[in-house]
This record gives sequence, C-alpha cells and structure tokens, in this order.
Amino acid sequence: MTSIYNIPVKNIQGNEVTLNQYEGKVLLVVNVASKCGLTPQYEGLEKLYQAKKEDGLEILGFPANNFLEQEPGTDEEIQAFCSINYQVDFPLFSKISVAGSDIHPLYQTLTQTIPERQGEGPWWDNLVDYGLTPNNPPEVLWNFEKFLINKKGEIVARFAPDIAADDARIVDAINNELSK
Repeated sequence: MTSIYNIPVKNIQGNEVTLNQYEGKVLLVVNVASKCGLTPQYEGLEKLYQAKKEDGLEILGFPANNFLEQEPGTDEEIQAFCSINYQVDFPLFSKISVAGSDIHPLYQTLTQTIPERQGEGPWWDNLVDYGLTPNNPPEVLWNFEKFLINKKGEIVARFAPDIAADDARIVDAINNELSK
C-alpha cells in the first residue's frame, strides 16, 4: 500500500512539512472550504477530533478552492475563519488543489489509491440539480471528502462529502483503525 508520509505539504503558516510527524496516528484527511453548504461539517469534525485525539486520531484539514471558488481566502483568513466560527483545533494546512490538472501530489496519491468513495449520498444529485457536472471517480467530488489513513500511513477508506463526521461508517472505520 502507498504511504503518504513523505509527500511535502505546507502547514497553514506556510512552512514546508511532511506528514511523517503523524506516523503511528490514524488520520482523517479532509479537503475543506469556508463558503460551502457543507462548511458546518467543521463543527462535527472538531467534535470528533476532541473525542478521539487522545486515542490517536488526527484530523488534517486541507483548504481547497476547486469547487465554485468556495475557499477564496488566504491561509491567514482561512485560519481565522475556522478559529472564530468553529473553534477548530485540528491541524490545518496551506490551500492546495485537490482536483484537475494542478492537483497536489497528496490528493493525486489519495485518489489513485482509493478511486471510489463510500456512502455516495444525495450530494451528487444536488450538484446535478444545480446544473453542475460532478467530478467522476477517481477525482474528488466536492469539498469535505474524507480519506482515512491507518497508523502505517496507508490509505484505507474514502468517504463522500456529505457523509458527516459522526456517521457510523466513519466512526466505526476510525475506531477499527485505532484498535489496531
């Protein structure tokens, strides 16, 4: 299986880092946006993080502006928005592209390793109803798509954007990985 630990990323302060600092932790990697209908998911993600961080879960938020420019702000603006509106304490990273020709290597690895999403809910139909053409797998469908990474850095699951952080499918998958 593919490990994500050595893929370079930038933290929200703009410093080059790798994800190897999270080795041995279970990770939930989420592409986030501040002006999306799914933005309230920040609340559930933070609640999940607070409930599970002592057990070894890290939630990593990667702001992306790929979908209707729903993350237009600077890294500083994004961090302030998340802190003020949702008291986000989980790590945020610098804005990246999660789809298209300029896709970041992290998301290229995530989507190629697990090309199909679990739990495709009504979000796909909602996008079509709004006259949009949703991305087909393996591309990320929309903001708040979630990837689960095990303690070895292997990508083990992928969840559709409208599957909330408290959904049993996500919680059970996280608990299963934390127990290993």
